[in-house]
Amino acid sequence: MAAQPSRLLARSLRQCRTNPTRLCSVESPAPSRARQLHSAARSSALTSTSSSHRPRLPLYTRPSIPGPGKRTIFIQTEDTPNVDALKFKPNHRVLPESFPNTFLEFLSPRSTLAPPHPSPLAAQLMNVEGVTSIFYGADYITVTKESGQNWAHIKPEVFSLITEAVTSGQPIVTSSGDRADGSQAPIEEDSLAYDENDSEVVSMIKELLETRIRPAIQEDGGDIDFRGFEDGQVKLKLRGACRTCDSSTVTLRNGIESMLMHYIEEVKGVQQVMDEEEEVALREFAKFEEKLKAQKGEQAVASTGGKGTLDAAE
Repeated sequence: MAAQPSRLLARSLRQCRTNPTRLCSVESPAPSRARQLHSAARSSALTSTSSSHRPRLPLYTRPSIPGPGKRTIFIQTEDTPNVDALKFKPNHRVLPESFPNTFLEFLSPRSTLAPPHPSPLAAQLMNVEGVTSIFYGADYITVTKESGQNWAHIKPEVFSLITEAVTSGQPIVTSSGDRADGSQAPIEEDSLAYDENDSEVVSMIKELLETRIRPAIQEDGGDIDFRGFEDGQVKLKLRGACRTCDSSTVTLRNGIESMLMHYIEEVKGVQQVMDEEEEVALREFAKFEEKLKAQKGEQAVASTGGKGTLDAAE
């Protein structure tokens, strides 16, 4: 039986010699079953041994850090025509979407806590030394300072307070309808909003102010309030950076008045209106200036009289 594979191999070689065009394949005898079992047993033994003794590193899982997600903020500053007012623009909405007006202004520390729309951020900003008023637009904050103060000392603290307020996730403006005495606080709505009771001329004035004039004033860090139309005079109030700007009179006369008179023939002029608080403040400031002038005059007279007395003594 052992010689049979040799005879088969020799026969195949003779056939290839006699017919060279025929493709010949020589099949080697199949390995014995014992050899196959031996190879399989050897490979399985190696595999099991290597896998059982190979050291494995434990899986590393990154620990989760509890707490709210961080919010990135970028605050851009823009100059305004008023050198004492600066516009801060965070990448975050300042006024709520449903806010009834296009702006919100705080002229005193007390107003920042008064209903119907107190603002903790405005209260903190008003406590910064040198800051006189805070103005909120839809997506910007205008800070006005005293003339004698330097922005280099005010800006870092303003940046810090705005960043803290935005990253905290708390609303910048809140709603509180009741006053301390329990009465309902009035909600100031947009003065340029459509009113079906307005006359045709007033509607035209509002539309022109809304579409042509308000965007330019908002770009300068302020806003405009319509206070009425009477005897050909349009009564307006400038807000924000434009309220204390030295060129506010020029803005009213050359910009707003000329445009309204050009498009609406019923308009004869524009008047700037001030609130009662502002009028009181102006009167107090005028009294203070008069007092300073009187004191300087007395000091000048006293010093001159003193010199005259000394000269006479000599």
